[in-house]
Amino acid sequence: MIQIAPSMLAADFLHLDKDVDTVNKYADIFHLDVMDGVFVPNISFGFPVIEAIAQKAEKPMDVHLMIVEPEKYAERFAKVGASMISFHLNASKDPSALLNQIRSWGVKPGLVINPDIPVEDLYPYLKDADYVLLMSVFAGFGGQKFIEDTYDRIRTLKAEIVRQGLDVKIEVDGGVSASNAAALADAGAEIFVAGSAVFKSDDPAAVINAMRG
Repeated sequence: MIQIAPSMLAADFLHLDKDVDTVNKYADIFHLDVMDGVFVPNISFGFPVIEAIAQKAEKPMDVHLMIVEPEKYAERFAKVGASMISFHLNASKDPSALLNQIRSWGVKPGLVINPDIPVEDLYPYLKDADYVLLMSVFAGFGGQKFIEDTYDRIRTLKAEIVRQGLDVKIEVDGGVSASNAAALADAGAEIFVAGSAVFKSDDPAAVINAMRG
């Protein structure tokens, strides 16, 4: 089943309640990009914004940590209401330990890689993850152009998940829209993160429905 996770990074922060309502009514997951200006060359938002969204969120909150030493902050994100927490494979000294720690808090753990990291690097950790987020742009900024070899990366990763007999979902983030959603689903992706495509649209509900196919 395809799930749509609008990225709140593209929301209107002067009218955040309106965009929170949009996700509650029409989408499946809140996607929350946390950037520290160190791991990626940008700064987004932190606990106060996520706590505010949590007060009105009726759908799960998926927190994507683009930060150094995610071990230091993961538990606090769990405590403010995250249902899913993912971190970059190359940001953690012991990915398996952190994945299992996140799970121990009753939160779904996920791993993230940028387009320049081979999907094969994920294979040893798949058994400890509930989902994998493949970036189809480089993490750090919204509105980038979709990288076309993402389709092959999804297919390769999906084949390995099947080979290992696991139930690990593939999430895609970056340049996702109604125009490529069907091809991403055919490749094996199940969770679509879309920011500008949803919140910059005149009809977010129609865009979300089109992405679901």
